[in-house]
Amino acid sequence: MKYILVTGGVISGVGKGVISSSIGSVLKCCGLKVTSIKIDPYINIDAGTFSPFEHGEVFVLDDGGEVDLDLGNYERFLDLDLNNDNNITTGKIYQHVISKERKGDYLGKTVQVIPHITDAIQEWVERVAKVSVDPYDASEPEVCIIELGGTIGDIEGMPFIEAFRQFQFRVKRENFCSVHVSLVPIQNGEHKTKPTQNSVKELRGLGISPDILICRCASSFPESAREKISMFSHVEKDQVICLPDVNNIYKVPLILYEHKLADFFADRLSLKNMKQKLNEAALMPKIDVDNLKISEGIMKKWIELYERTESLSKVVEIALVGKYTTQSDTYASMIKALDHAGLESNRKVKILFVDSSDLEKATQAEDPVRFHQAWQSICRADGILVPGGFGTRGTEGMIAAANWARTNKKPYLGICLGFQCAVIEYCRNVLNLNNATSAEFDKNAEHQVVIEMPEHNQGQMGGTMRLGKRKTLFKTEDSILRKLYGNVDHVDERHRHRYEVNPKYVADLEKNGMKFTGQSEDGNRMEIMELRSHPYYVGVQYHPEYLSRPTRPSAPYVGFVLAACKKLDSYLQKYETNPTQRPNQTALNGKKYFYLNTFDESTAQLNSKFQDSI
Repeated sequence: MKYILVTGGVISGVGKGVISSSIGSVLKCCGLKVTSIKIDPYINIDAGTFSPFEHGEVFVLDDGGEVDLDLGNYERFLDLDLNNDNNITTGKIYQHVISKERKGDYLGKTVQVIPHITDAIQEWVERVAKVSVDPYDASEPEVCIIELGGTIGDIEGMPFIEAFRQFQFRVKRENFCSVHVSLVPIQNGEHKTKPTQNSVKELRGLGISPDILICRCASSFPESAREKISMFSHVEKDQVICLPDVNNIYKVPLILYEHKLADFFADRLSLKNMKQKLNEAALMPKIDVDNLKISEGIMKKWIELYERTESLSKVVEIALVGKYTTQSDTYASMIKALDHAGLESNRKVKILFVDSSDLEKATQAEDPVRFHQAWQSICRADGILVPGGFGTRGTEGMIAAANWARTNKKPYLGICLGFQCAVIEYCRNVLNLNNATSAEFDKNAEHQVVIEMPEHNQGQMGGTMRLGKRKTLFKTEDSILRKLYGNVDHVDERHRHRYEVNPKYVADLEKNGMKFTGQSEDGNRMEIMELRSHPYYVGVQYHPEYLSRPTRPSAPYVGFVLAACKKLDSYLQKYETNPTQRPNQTALNGKKYFYLNTFDESTAQLNSKFQDSI
């Protein structure tokens, strides 16, 4: 097993997550089996109770783990299905060690940070690194990429730094490599290297000497800056990589590959098979990708993905009506899922962030300008997306957006709370239940059309929701989502919710036109809602964005963006009128997809003629 540790310096949020994912992508393209671990030094057990304003999105894994959004980057870039153990926190480590102490596993010894905490960290990393997270290959991974969150020098990260200082000797030098990501700010037009020098000096003082320095900056720095960083950081000049800001995230793996990062890892970690593949690729002709000279053979997938993204010219506007729109990281997976659907639909997705509170009558009285600007965005958008959230604030604005989309035949996609708000709106305005609401908003309401799940533990907050991958059964063949999913009998999607549609109102809702086309296995939970008399009015209780990939986009998002482009009917009709052209390839994970992705060989591809037509 080979280990690559990625640390960060100068500031947090310097891009370690994207860089770690991109390193893994390069190695995976070279034929290696890769896994990832994210270390968050905070004392929380997991990310489940974090404020979205402070930490952004909580990403949910198959096994119900609530983790940092960086693990979403890993899954999307590397096409992996990670586990809860792939996210290490200080809270988890201390909980593990204290549990062992209570059982008497330490035989009366004094339990200390060194060696007990540091040993627990090393053992956790070694154990998790051997677990396959590739849905297509159950064999043991060959390389584990470990991202240490925070910044070098943070007091909460010290036990982890000490653990990896020891770990490099535990696994031997030829199996361990350190990558340090730092910021090179620009002051008065000059790239300042001193912060990076000091960051590396501190890291080396703690016992870890970086093998690679990746310097983040607004623009490429001159050769003199590279030489200066190399001289004072004890890192060879060729191993100092300048990574300037880019407009397209898919360019990052290509930049790292052009800087011969793959060749360095092949030599440094004695990866002979990888070295042979790189030598063969070196004989192939290089192509120009936005001023990068890349051998097409190895990085073909990322070249095509980058060029396809850059080629999009037609724009579709989507209004995202949420509670936390001041922090775009809160909706990171949704934004990515819309981008993936845009690739499938041959459209560049422009997101109009609308604070749901701004759509409410109270805002009209307090700030009429903000109120009218918010509604102007709603009216201008080609489609309306209402995401999940918690609490009562802004929910009346979400309900108003759902009403506007329904009555004006505007494509609508409701996720989790957005699904529940659509049901509440329908009950109020079609079933004439004026006081219809959710038990989350009013526990004494007469018509609680959304109720708390009976099994929810009200005494605890962390880890008490319905979490992880669950099966949804389609109850009818006459369903847009069923067609988009490939006419399958069921789908497995990830959930994160405490409330659900009240089953006692389902019959009346369906009699009046709202169809629950997908339900849980026991039939008690409504999972998918559709309106037949609407171009695309869909709500789902689950979070399909968590499983969206650049080359395997999420079906509800694909249908939504296509409907916003007014191309959904032609997209579906193509295969209804020409059954022989219906894609029937099965992805390697056993799923059949009706929607097509352009780059993944595991599914069918759009033919160029139809691609042009949409």
